[in-house]
Amino acid sequence: MPVSRPLTFLCITTYEKGQEFMRECKRHGCRVILLTAEKLREADWPRESLDDTFYLPAEIPLADIVKAVTHLARGQKIDRIVALDEYDMETAATLREHLRVPGMGLTTMHYFRDKLAMRMKALDRGVRVPDFVPVVNHADIRYYLAHVPGPWVLKPRQEASAIGIKKIHAGEELWPVLEQLGDKQASYLLERFVPGEVYHVDSVVSENQVVFANVSKYGKPPMNVAQGGGVFTTFTVPRGSEEDSGLREINRDLIAALGLVRGVAHTEFIQAQADGHFYFLECAARVGGAYINEMVEAATGVNLWREWARIEIAGEHGRYQLPPVREEYAGVILSLARQEEPDTSGYNDPEVVLRIKRHHHAGLILRSTDSQRVRSLLEGYSERFAQEFLAVEPPREKPTA
Repeated sequence: MPVSRPLTFLCITTYEKGQEFMRECKRHGCRVILLTAEKLREADWPRESLDDTFYLPAEIPLADIVKAVTHLARGQKIDRIVALDEYDMETAATLREHLRVPGMGLTTMHYFRDKLAMRMKALDRGVRVPDFVPVVNHADIRYYLAHVPGPWVLKPRQEASAIGIKKIHAGEELWPVLEQLGDKQASYLLERFVPGEVYHVDSVVSENQVVFANVSKYGKPPMNVAQGGGVFTTFTVPRGSEEDSGLREINRDLIAALGLVRGVAHTEFIQAQADGHFYFLECAARVGGAYINEMVEAATGVNLWREWARIEIAGEHGRYQLPPVREEYAGVILSLARQEEPDTSGYNDPEVVLRIKRHHHAGLILRSTDSQRVRSLLEGYSERFAQEFLAVEPPREKPTA
């Protein structure tokens, strides 16, 4: 039965994000408790929306977190446990199962965290994926190398985006890398490298149904930007185009296969140069990073953090209704900057609707009723960003807050 008292949300994140989710919960009269990392004690949290905040020391074991939250639950009923970042999903799922709080459990969680699990599930649904092999049985790996043309990419199964990915050009390159990984080998998969254009679909899901989706295309594949440096861009694809309609359909089938009941999803696909088909890359049950939420909101009026909160509040007993959706176009341009506070005032076209304020980053959000106008501006801005701001750092092996 629905509760008559205000719902209590436990929001977990070890990265600084999700502020609008917490604000929206508070707007609806919920109690909001934040569980975050000690290093983020002074971060820009929406403290006016928080009823309590707890800080975790670095490298705290999961078992100790379970004990701490169980102790907290003695004095107050916890109704929702939400991981605001991908890296906190296992913690949230473990707590839900331990405290029997509704929401995604550990089995379903793995379909959104484990690249091997999500690929196998996608294959079961008939969704195309690049040829892959688990890094477990060496005979299977040898067979794979002999029958699947290179190059290949060695991917951590539970990292986000392009973090930790290594490109392998020849079979003899692989074995020393695996030897170095030792017992960690099984935490990776080997996948055929597919040249092509990378797209992402950002979705709102309510009761197993994709009720909103926005299809966008990266200017450069994220792996290229992450490993080689450069200016990051992404933009809404033309609505009603083959890419738009095709990816919406594949995404709908995929979300159903992975088992997301309610929340948001960020799914990436690649359109192969060789055959033009779309191949599934990965899906995360979270809001996309790199200011994708702000881009989606500029184009459609839909704030993914806000809608995620509303869906969680509605829960299994409520009814969620999507707000009116605007069908315009938007784009993001973002770059690591040499300057601590880069000046983007010279980018003064009327399509600029937001200037991203972040140390050592230059970034803009663009919006227009014309998709080609957004893309044209991004192309021109990218050249200028490279000259005026761009800084390059070595590829990250681990995420940063």
